[in-house]
Amino acid sequence: MTYSMKDSRFGSLFFILLFCSLHIQAFSQTDSLRTDSLSATETTEADTRLITVVGVGDMMLGTNYPSTSYLPANGGKDLLADVEDILKSADITFGNLEGTILDSGGTPKRCNNPDLCYVFRSPESYVEHFSKAGFDFLSLANNHSGDMGAAGRSKTKEVLDEAGIAYAGLAGTDEYALIVKDSITYGLAAFAPNRGTCDIRNISRASAIVKELAEKADIVIVSFHGGAEGAKHQHMTRKTEYYYGEDRGNVYKFAHAMVDAGADVIFGHGPHVTRAMELYKDRFIAYSLGNFCTYGRFNVRGQNGIAPIVKLYLDEEGMFLQGEVIPIYQAKTHGPKIDDSKRVINTLRELNRVDMPDSPLLLTEEGLLMKK
Repeated sequence: MTYSMKDSRFGSLFFILLFCSLHIQAFSQTDSLRTDSLSATETTEADTRLITVVGVGDMMLGTNYPSTSYLPANGGKDLLADVEDILKSADITFGNLEGTILDSGGTPKRCNNPDLCYVFRSPESYVEHFSKAGFDFLSLANNHSGDMGAAGRSKTKEVLDEAGIAYAGLAGTDEYALIVKDSITYGLAAFAPNRGTCDIRNISRASAIVKELAEKADIVIVSFHGGAEGAKHQHMTRKTEYYYGEDRGNVYKFAHAMVDAGADVIFGHGPHVTRAMELYKDRFIAYSLGNFCTYGRFNVRGQNGIAPIVKLYLDEEGMFLQGEVIPIYQAKTHGPKIDDSKRVINTLRELNRVDMPDSPLLLTEEGLLMKK
């Protein structure tokens, strides 16, 4: 007898048997976090194919502006070394690119308050680090994609195109991206409240973009950059959020609307700290994945320095089956490393409990994500 993945009678037992049968252990670093046993080519039933998606938060691997002293040692080649195998273990890997990629030139942006203004310009060779780590999709929808003006955006796109990394989030030109891997079409759309990006605050237009993308892609990923910043704003409000007078959108309303429009996975970022996660209509939403690899110029103290790598297991329709949170931490002098103390898991469990009490998503102490 064949059971449907959406048959409620099958329930949690199926998920437990699914992971046991594919030798997924309880998140030990060697047995589970770096496993590639759940590839898209394997099946759990005759008609079921697993899709694996990895998502991480903000990335800025070093900047040569205003000084090359803000670049890491060894050309940044070691920044992602400790987590590279995890990033490469998925069918699709996503991250948020903060800043521009070009060796020199461009017009640095100006801010009303210079104390709050940071400009990021990474060397063009750094795109190799994203390629080597297996990134398929990058979001350009954030407040740093225009750090070096039109020249910065143009060169960033050119470098990513040459590296074969797809990107989305720029209004009017690159509203979404499509890639095909192993006969599955994946789509990315990205949104932010910043000039030149697809506007997170214009939900009707964002819905239209995602609906169009859903007609072309089997799996639709939506990224957003929104919400107020810092540990003081780590909890969800479900209201429009403002930061230094800027409308940063209503990320809760936005995320639900995007699922309604056809999104299968929502990856949020912008607050620079981790926020709650939930399931809505069996689709996974992370409201902020925090700072993943932000070298030199970012605050990585306390909650700003811990973050999750999220690995999701989906069916071919994009429905959430199960997942895992892999905890990392970083410091000013190094990139992400596995956090054996699992601090971000503890943070997320409390955020989920307080901010999403009615969500069917369960996060265990070991980092397993499952439906209650």
